Amino acid sequence: MTVAEAIQVLDGQFFSGEEKANIEVASACGADLMSDVMAFVKERVLLLTGLVNPQVIRTAELLDIHCIIFVRGKNPSRDMIDMAEESDIILGGTKLPMFLACGKLYEAGLKTGGTRKI
Repeated sequence: MTVAEAIQVLDGQFFSGEEKANIEVASACGADLMSDVMAFVKERVLLLTGLVNPQVIRTAELLDIHCIIFVRGKNPSRDMIDMAEESDIILGGTKLPMFLACGKLYEAGLKTGGTRKI
């Protein structure tokens, strides 16, 4: 699934990086605790979160996550958008709650992914 397809499935919107939305993702991680995200070591992962602060961008940079989708109608600040653009991270959003967003992506075929070698 591409990032663009994921945003479409979630009836979402882009905040930045729409021009790069053809990248493929193989799995998704839904979490508001960045320590949980760090324990979820997968390649080509899409991060769904309701946490809207710069730590989310820093965590994505550290784990080579190229797309973050904010759930529950949350919007990133201009500073977060700038950070994401500098780090080549796509930002999107959906009004769906985390549970429904994860379920819709699962139904659409985003079910598995390879484990990152660390």
